[in-house]
Amino acid sequence: MPDEGAPSRRASRPAIVAVDDEPAVLAAVARDLRRRFGDRYRILRASSGPEALELLRQTRARGDAVALLVADQRMPGMSGTEYLVEARKLVPDAKRVLLTAYADTEAAIQAINEVALDYYLLKPWDPPEEQLFPVVEDLLTTWEAGAALEAGGVRVVGHRFSRDSHELRDFLARNRVPARWLDVERDAEARELLAVAGVADDRLPTVLLEDGSILERPSVLELAERLGVSGQAAQEHYDLVIVGGGPAGLAAAVYGASEGLRTVMVEREAPGGQAGQSSRIENYLGFPAGLSGSDLARRGTDQARRLGAELLTIQDAVALRAEGSGRIVELSGGATLSANCVLVASGVSYRQLQVPGFDELTGAGVYYGAAITEARACADQEVVVIGGANSAGQAAVHFAGFARRVTMLVRGASLEASMSHYLIEQLGALPNVEVRTDTQAVAATGRDGHLASLRIRGPEGEGDLRADACFVFIGAQPRTDWLDGVVARDDRGFILAGPDVAAGGGWGLSRDPYLLETSVPGVFVAGDVRSRSIKRVASAVGEGSMAVSLVHQYLAEA
Repeated sequence: MPDEGAPSRRASRPAIVAVDDEPAVLAAVARDLRRRFGDRYRILRASSGPEALELLRQTRARGDAVALLVADQRMPGMSGTEYLVEARKLVPDAKRVLLTAYADTEAAIQAINEVALDYYLLKPWDPPEEQLFPVVEDLLTTWEAGAALEAGGVRVVGHRFSRDSHELRDFLARNRVPARWLDVERDAEARELLAVAGVADDRLPTVLLEDGSILERPSVLELAERLGVSGQAAQEHYDLVIVGGGPAGLAAAVYGASEGLRTVMVEREAPGGQAGQSSRIENYLGFPAGLSGSDLARRGTDQARRLGAELLTIQDAVALRAEGSGRIVELSGGATLSANCVLVASGVSYRQLQVPGFDELTGAGVYYGAAITEARACADQEVVVIGGANSAGQAAVHFAGFARRVTMLVRGASLEASMSHYLIEQLGALPNVEVRTDTQAVAATGRDGHLASLRIRGPEGEGDLRADACFVFIGAQPRTDWLDGVVARDDRGFILAGPDVAAGGGWGLSRDPYLLETSVPGVFVAGDVRSRSIKRVASAVGEGSMAVSLVHQYLAEA
């Protein structure tokens, strides 16, 4: 069977590698995978872990991509889990599936943590149309989306420690625009491109588009417009305008569109909001292996669009006003959106650290949020994460896979009061992560235009800590300035809703406000921006879907 066991030169299709020591099972796996995915992927197979590892080395040596690994757990000499541990070193981006018997379920669950297992399948998987194909298709779709980002036709050339370069890279990554980053100081290709294009060093960052055009020092908005990312409203009036594209906003877009409401969602940066920056969300129901915030955003965006919602990105809401039964949202570009109802799901932004040096070095070694675009650039470097909540813990775990050392600076006495137990356990198991409690950064120092060290204060006094990159998670502030004087807010700027509105005496109708309704009838709030909300992805999704039900009630009574 040369088309499977031996490498083929007939195409450069990505590979799916299956390994099982039982010939009948291996043949069945290869047969089913070939029948459904053989037109897009080469199906390679091996009868043992060592044989599969050698096959992976040969495949990678030819420069071919590996999309999926399928391995049986019970193999003599090298178990499926042991094989996946080694295979992950060779093809870290490949999706990983473990084939198990019912008795191996515990080992499969353990493998989720040990090898970042994406899925485990119980044998037999009959019928494959129900038990195998949907799982593999979903994993391959996710892999393809990531591969497209890595091999994209848009090229960005600039300095790594440049705030402007970082903003463009972050915009492209968060909006899932396929693009390649070329560091002018490290990549010979970057210098060659600049020479051919005739671009001077003082015109960086430079973006080379697929149509051959060149943008020198573009703003994010200019790049978005050239790529067609932002979009324009297609209708004059909507049933529902959603401000914010985080989990709450995306959920509302999905439910609103699916239930026949003319729905448009406006997002100032990229779908996914703050959650979209998370390297790994592991406590969201239905995803036992966890998923990245980027993947969650992609899934939610695709689902909302498929159901008929309009999504406008790189546009910010700057004002809200009521005109009779209509609600008008003014956008930063000067356009307006008219609707019967508005859902405010504008979320929160990370609070800035007000100590010497941080403002000057933001984007040049200091980043707010996970800044996943910087992860690979942190290979073998000293990374500092400031903060003690889940977002900080998720970032530390993620960066530990790249950095030489990750140091967490936590102001409090412990992590237990602010971080989930599963994250604390993960951090404790990582040998290159150090957690320093009762410690804070009091200054940042740069060298050659980028971060070099932090001045920290802890139980033993003050000292300097080397830092090649620093990621800050020190709480959040609501994005509600644009609603000042329009809707009632608490003393921290979070929006009051339901009973809190009624208790504050700012409600003028005879009926009580709905649970998520603000002080302006027909304007609702959901997610982190709501006063007293639970800061979790699942609760935001629940509030977003609940808000649509309340919108229906409001429209029925209007």
